[in-house]
Amino acid sequence: MLSLGFLFYALKHNILKLHLSGPANTKLQSTIQITGSKSESNRSLLLQALFPSITIDNVSNSDDAQVMQKGLAISNGVVDIHHAGTAMRFLTAYFASQEGKQVTLTGSKRMTERPIRILVEALQTLGADITYGKDEGYPPIKINGKRLTGKKVSLPADVSSQYISALLLIAPSLPNGLELELIGKITSVPYIKMTLGLLNEIGVSCFFEGNRIKVAPQEAVTATMLVVESDWSSASYFYSVVALCKVGTSITLSAYKKDSLQGDSVLSEIYRDFGVETIYSENTVQLKKTGNGSLGILEEDLANAPDIAQTIVVTCFGLGRGCHLTGLHTLKIKETDRLEALYIELTKLGASITVTDKSLSLEASDEKNQNVAIDTYNDHRMAMAFAPLALKVPLYVNDAEVVSKSYPDFWKDMRHLGFIIDGL
Repeated sequence: MLSLGFLFYALKHNILKLHLSGPANTKLQSTIQITGSKSESNRSLLLQALFPSITIDNVSNSDDAQVMQKGLAISNGVVDIHHAGTAMRFLTAYFASQEGKQVTLTGSKRMTERPIRILVEALQTLGADITYGKDEGYPPIKINGKRLTGKKVSLPADVSSQYISALLLIAPSLPNGLELELIGKITSVPYIKMTLGLLNEIGVSCFFEGNRIKVAPQEAVTATMLVVESDWSSASYFYSVVALCKVGTSITLSAYKKDSLQGDSVLSEIYRDFGVETIYSENTVQLKKTGNGSLGILEEDLANAPDIAQTIVVTCFGLGRGCHLTGLHTLKIKETDRLEALYIELTKLGASITVTDKSLSLEASDEKNQNVAIDTYNDHRMAMAFAPLALKVPLYVNDAEVVSKSYPDFWKDMRHLGFIIDGL
């Protein structure tokens, strides 16, 4: 069995391939503390950089949050955000609005393949000085920070909500505020509302109706503490564990709240269909397996919560249940093409699955291949979404250290639940 000491060493030095099998007792009882949401953390960190009177509690310990903090501390030179897509979008807007700062924003090979044109053009409309370092429309980008005096901008709303949030986060620091017109169907609305919710917390006046958003300018913010809720995306893997375990299983997670700003909190509704009840207490949620759930095909539109698609489809596969998931068009421009990655890895496990550019369909089947090596494609969610499947069949996870992008303690917490983890 893998010692904790070796586990930490392996994660640190990026040498980890894991073999997983489920705990002998699949009627689990446990409590786990999960780090702060990286989505909330990165938004809060940018607001703190704009308004230093803000303090933050429970910042995520993820790689993405650390990259964001390091990036915000740089005034001139190269800012390498590695695989952190959120940091790329948010820092593009931040540096464009910071007069006198000159940086080149770059990242991993995959990051240079992820489009940034829509955000760059929106910022240029406001007066930004941004040029491409190599391929038109993609990082690296060169930014000469300026005072952005533009006030109105229109952009497509169906590609990535991070473009919208990036603009909204800098909006109160702009001399004339910002008016956004969103063209088309808006993707991931809860993430936009999360951003606006944080602006409201620091006293910024916002208006969101239909396809228009207005943010008023604000020169200063009174001393404010932003408390980051724990990450609901990270909670999804434990929803999957509970769904795949016996009735009576109970896992308590902290720190969470019922009126969450995070769109992935819709997990509490979706997983009822798997027989998992969510019980809210002060700062915690208890996930309890109360039944075996439905046997029919699960149909969900995940346009507002695409990051939990991988977890849901693996849960369905583990239970031998079919599903049809839609609203997944943004998954093709994530850390990897997540739809293609799911197709490849689930097919290796014996699944019958089809994908389009925005949907996924899985046929119900109890057949599962054992000891399959799951490739993770530099995508933290591929590693974590497949891990609970070890409750049904032993499997390998390649490049398992990738979880540090959002949840560095994931393998430690899985061991805490009783998962048997061997390192290679």
